[in-house]
Amino acid sequence: MDRRHALLLLSSLPLAAHSQSLKDLASSMKDPLMGMLTSQLGVTGNQAKGGVGSLLTLAKEKLPAADFTKVANVVPGASKYMELAKTLGAVAGPLKNVVGLNGALSKLGMSTDTIAKFVPMVTNFMGKAGGSTVTNLLATVLK
Repeated sequence: MDRRHALLLLSSLPLAAHSQSLKDLASSMKDPLMGMLTSQLGVTGNQAKGGVGSLLTLAKEKLPAADFTKVANVVPGASKYMELAKTLGAVAGPLKNVVGLNGALSKLGMSTDTIAKFVPMVTNFMGKAGGSTVTNLLATVLK
């Protein structure tokens, strides 16, 4: 590669990086929970969505239908996330408890350190969005 082509290539890198950061910003504005998880924890989009779907699956197992609806209403597209968790192989049957949830997150390729941050980050976000009722319901799910 000659010098002119090398300089052209190098000068285009900031534009490519800027373009990607704009895409990330647009994505996080469209779905702030997924944007927060991918940017702050470094998980992939599928890990974030499958992880949230796994948490919602556990909530659905442990909560009465009316209470689960209160939790699910905080996450637009909750049923899609739950279905994706199954498709990705994170949820293959009942999760039953936090150990099952952690296993599902592990199947998504998350490390133990990431899992330890993921669950509180999601529950805090959902609690802020849904208020004390959702916070208390999630605390019940994670007992």
